[in-house]
Amino acid sequence: MRRCLALLLSFICLPAVAAQLTLDLGDGARHWQTEALLAHPQAQDISIAQDVTYKRPMRYRAVPVSALLQGVNEGEHLQAVALDGFAAEMPAGPLLQAGPARAWLAIEDPAHPWPALGKGKPSAGPFYLVWTEPQASGIRPEQWPFQVASIRRLATVAERFPALLPAAGLAEDDPVRLGFALFQQNCLACHRLNGAGDAQLGPDLNVPHNPTEYFQPGYLRRFIRDPQSLRHWPQAKMPGFGEQVLSDAELDAVIAYLGHMAARRP
Repeated sequence: MRRCLALLLSFICLPAVAAQLTLDLGDGARHWQTEALLAHPQAQDISIAQDVTYKRPMRYRAVPVSALLQGVNEGEHLQAVALDGFAAEMPAGPLLQAGPARAWLAIEDPAHPWPALGKGKPSAGPFYLVWTEPQASGIRPEQWPFQVASIRRLATVAERFPALLPAAGLAEDDPVRLGFALFQQNCLACHRLNGAGDAQLGPDLNVPHNPTEYFQPGYLRRFIRDPQSLRHWPQAKMPGFGEQVLSDAELDAVIAYLGHMAARRP
């Protein structure tokens, strides 16, 4: 019995283990191990003034994302996929720029693990895409994917998932078009719509029903702003989208897109 207890304690006390990041940029998958990234010639210690995930200042050992994206052009499209199925869709341009907003891949050192994200939860590691001076380029919270497992070069969302497209006859300045762009940035990382999308974290937002069909308008706005204020669920994962992330006009556009798509089911 004592031997079994000692064995159990040895497993509990094991430090965080090294991990592997997969880069699939169209020329064959490449794999980076934790140790290699920590020793990368461009790795350095960086400070994040206000970390989106930890909600406080943080310091990381990190590599510029641009150093890992050889062969990727500014006009191309990338997707960062997390261990839990979160799939952040991101244009390559901001990830490649040297500043003022700059993207970094933070690497969790197994010898010095990061804090847990909450009671009973893991950390943001093993890899976390963070930004210095994010406000300079309007970087949104969904562009900070954590627990990243892979980064892929793909066609744009509109090319891959035509079922997400609004009606072709809409005017260029129609709010629905803005809502579609904002949906890609803020919602598609967790949700699918019409069965289209790569995320596996949240429910489909149009099949079998659209939120605009079962939420009163005021409550839908409130739910997007602060989900826990409408229905408290300790296991809920959806973040709130405050005015600093989505202005009132932008929130109106997202809801206009959702309402528009309620009439465009497959």
